[in-house]
Amino acid sequence: MEKRSLCLEKAKSVRCIVLDVDGVLTDGRIVMDDGGDEWKSFNVRDGLRIVMARNQGMKIAFLTGRESGAVSRRAAELSVDHVFQGVRDKSQTLDVILERTGLGRDGIAYLGDDIPDLPAMRAVGLAGAVGDAAPEVLEASDWRARAGGGCGAAGEFIEFILQSQGLWKKALREQGG
Repeated sequence: MEKRSLCLEKAKSVRCIVLDVDGVLTDGRIVMDDGGDEWKSFNVRDGLRIVMARNQGMKIAFLTGRESGAVSRRAAELSVDHVFQGVRDKSQTLDVILERTGLGRDGIAYLGDDIPDLPAMRAVGLAGAVGDAAPEVLEASDWRARAGGGCGAAGEFIEFILQSQGLWKKALREQGG
C-alpha cells in the first residue's frame, strides 16, 4: 500500500489528536518581556479547526515540554480536553492519555516538530509533522503539513483527519461554511 493510502487508513481510526505547542501551535519563538512574562502567538485558524474537531467528537490534547500561562488560557478558550505542560517524557504522558481516553494507540494522532516529539510520534497510530519540522521528525512522520508551525499546520492536520473520516463537510456546514 502506498504511503498516502496507508496514511488515510491510519487517520480513519483517530479519535484523539495530540498537539505539541511550541513549534506546532506556535512558530517556535519564545518571547519574554522585561518582567519575565512569556508571550506566544497562536494561529486563529488552528483554533477554529480544534473547535470543529471537538464538535465532531474528537478529543484534543496539548502536550508540551514548557509551562506557560498562555497555553493554559488558549486551551481553556478552545475547551481542550487534556493539557500536559512541563513534560519531559512525552511517550510516558501518552500512556496517561490512553488511560484517560480508553483508546488504543491506533486511536491517537500526534503532531510534532522537533526531537523531543519523536518518542511520542513512534507511539501513536498516526504521526504528523509540521512543514518546517526537524529532518528526523519529517522522516518519522506518516503525514506532513505544507504550513510551518504556528502558520496553520495544526489546522491542516485536523482537516486531513476529518476528511479521511468523511466529517469535514459536516464540520464546515456547522460553522456556516
